[in-house]
Order: sequence, then structure tokens, then C-alpha cells
Amino acid sequence: MTAALTTPAAPAAARVPRQWRWLARLHRPALICGGTLVLLTAAALVWLGGPLTDASAAAWKAYNACAWDKVCRYDQDAILLYKEVYTWTTAAVLAVPFLVAAWAGGALIGRETESGTTRLAWTQGVSPTRWLASRLALPALLAVAGSGLLSGLHRWAWTAADGRVDTAKSWHSSATFLAGGTVPVGLALAGLAAGVLAGLLLRRAMAALATAAAAVGVLWAGVHAALPYLWPSVTRVSSLREGPVGSGMHVGEGVLTAGGGRATAPCFTGRLPDCREDLADVGATAFYRDVHPAAHYWPLQLVATGILLAVAALLAYAAFRVVRGTTGTARG
Repeated sequence: MTAALTTPAAPAAARVPRQWRWLARLHRPALICGGTLVLLTAAALVWLGGPLTDASAAAWKAYNACAWDKVCRYDQDAILLYKEVYTWTTAAVLAVPFLVAAWAGGALIGRETESGTTRLAWTQGVSPTRWLASRLALPALLAVAGSGLLSGLHRWAWTAADGRVDTAKSWHSSATFLAGGTVPVGLALAGLAAGVLAGLLLRRAMAALATAAAAVGVLWAGVHAALPYLWPSVTRVSSLREGPVGSGMHVGEGVLTAGGGRATAPCFTGRLPDCREDLADVGATAFYRDVHPAAHYWPLQLVATGILLAVAALLAYAAFRVVRGTTGTARG
């Protein structure tokens, strides 16, 4: 018989918090580094959305008021500093899911499975299923809190500059869209689950680390590619002389034919004689453009996040199946 059958088990209500305290002590360096990164990025975003946005907006106002026949004075450094800080803070927000996945695969699970300490832990009054649950619960809470805070601040900082800073990114710019809503939270949770599963399957810290980070990259690319099709788009129709119109996230564009069908546009301005002839050859009657307006921001965010949460749930379920299959436990 194993020691797990003879060792008195602590009450469930006391056992889970103790597991969390032990987990926090074990991974204290990673938690300190991660917390520092979140706090520094949060401070930079507050600086970005406050003083930097105000200074850059004032500089752009002075620049736009310049008379071209006179010497123009405006604070170019404020404009450049805003752009640089925005770029780096956006990259930091998007890096969080990758860091969560790498840590989960390398240190949280991979290192313990590689050293064999997982089986030792399972003989100390904690079943494999509860051991895995404790490895998922606290990191998941921290991932949601950290990524949620940063993405919320990023959205606030972008909103503060929208319409005031001429070089501010559009809402549908890929990095801006993915960093400023609920998508980073879904990516972080999916990355955590991917790292845990990779650590259990590969049992090598570095291999699990690389695999988990690559999985988040695949999910990021998948969300980016699928995003325009996650919500019904709006069609803008315009005359052949106008050309395609409609701002927002582009889904597709082309020409409408006399029969009501759609066709690829041979050119996009009916003001030129050659283009008019090409449009007449395909029977074009008008241009169309399918777009997502700004009102679709949150629907797209929530649908994409829902898909990522479903992926995270499937990966977590697979991790529990792996643990049960490895240990032969039918219940936790």
C-alpha cells in the first residue's frame, strides 16, 4: 500500500490554502518578477494615458496651427516619446500570455515532472487531481488579475489619446485591438493551460517552456486571422466614381454586378478612363466594402475571448485526463 493510504489527510478546507501557500513560497522569485513587470507596465500605462497624452496632444495642436510661411514651434520630443512608450507598453501587455505559458510549462509543471517531485507530492496526503487543481487555480487568478489590469489600462490610455493625438493607432490596428480588451485575459488562461499540459506530457522543463510559448503564438495568430469573421460585418456600397468607402476593420471589398452578385474589382477608381473600361468589362454597377465599425469592438472582443476560454478549458480538461491516466486514479 502507498503512504497516501496511511498518512492522515488534512481537511479539504485547510489543505487547499496550504497548497497555495507552499506554491507561493516555491515560486516566489517568479511571482516577484512577474508582479514587478505588471506594476512597472501599469505605471507606464498611467503615465502614457495621462501626462504623455496631454503633452503629445498639445504638441499636435501647436503643429496643426502652424502657418507654413512661418517658423513652426512645437514639442516634437513629446510626440516621439508618446509613440515610443505606446509601442513598448503594447508589446509588454501582449507578452504577458507568452510569459505565463512559458512559466507554467517550464517552472510550474515541467521542472517538477522532470525531477520526479510530483510523485513525491502525491504521497503527502494530496491526490494527483487536487495537486493539479492547486497548480491551476492560484496561477489562473494571478493571470486574470495581471492581464486584466494591464489590458484595462491599455484601453484607457488609448481612449485618452483617440481624437487628440494624430499618430494614435486606430482601434482596429492588430496590436492595439488585441492588447486593449479581454483577449489578453483569454490568451493568458489558454497559455497557462497549454503550459501545464505541455509539462505533464513532455516532462522536460525547457521543452515544455518552448512548446507552451509556441502554442500561445499559434493561438495569437489564429485569433488575428479569424477576427474579422467572428461577427457579422457591415456592407458599405458606393458609386463607381467614388471608389470603395467605409472605415474600420476591413473584411473584404469588390464590385457589385448588374445581377446583384459580387466580383473582384479590377481597379478601384472609376475616375480614370482605363479603370472605367475595366469595370464595364466585368459588369460592375457599384463598389462594396465589408467592414466592422467601432461599434463592433466589444462584440469581437467577447467572441474571441470566449473561444480562447473554451480552448483553455479543453486544455485543462486534457491535463486532468493525463494526470488520471498516468496515476490510474479514477477520482480526485
